[in-house]
Amino acid sequence: MTGIQRCVATAAVAVALIGTPTVAHALSQGGTAPVGVESVAWKAPSPRIVSPGEHVEVSGGAEFWLTEEGKHWTTPENPDPQFRSVVDGNIDRSRPGVSLQTEGVGSHYLLSGVYYGGKGTASRVVVRTTAGVVHGELLELPGEPGWGVWYATVDLPDGDTDGLGVSRVVVRDTEGKVYSRLNLG
Repeated sequence: MTGIQRCVATAAVAVALIGTPTVAHALSQGGTAPVGVESVAWKAPSPRIVSPGEHVEVSGGAEFWLTEEGKHWTTPENPDPQFRSVVDGNIDRSRPGVSLQTEGVGSHYLLSGVYYGGKGTASRVVVRTTAGVVHGELLELPGEPGWGVWYATVDLPDGDTDGLGVSRVVVRDTEGKVYSRLNLG
């Protein structure tokens, strides 16, 4: 075997032993994968970008829409539009933060809020509740508004009369770092 052949053979064995994540890392660094090896690169989710006033229907029939002024929503139980402003001075968008609104919608709870002021791109929201950990969705207007809306629904077991408790809401960025957080106890 020539020196080059030995080097190629050693590299092939190393790739086989170390695994595909290394190949995915090499690809992300501008390298190429050996023939027959597929990359498994993970891409962090991003918020759904919506046009101002575009209605987004969520589980249970609730709807959200965003305007430059803030978050709007309705539920089947409360069809009159509700509103949470991002421009009235109630939130300091220069510092990371996240709000929480909860309301019963049929046999589940609708959890939602506004997130703002974090660094990077918001990617995902995780809510710790008395019913368990819930993963929500993110909405933002185009451009760089500096804020967005999160929402999630939680189905409650039949006969649950204690309501739902929320202890934490964490919005993370595309690198997994905390974008904003709300601790409730």
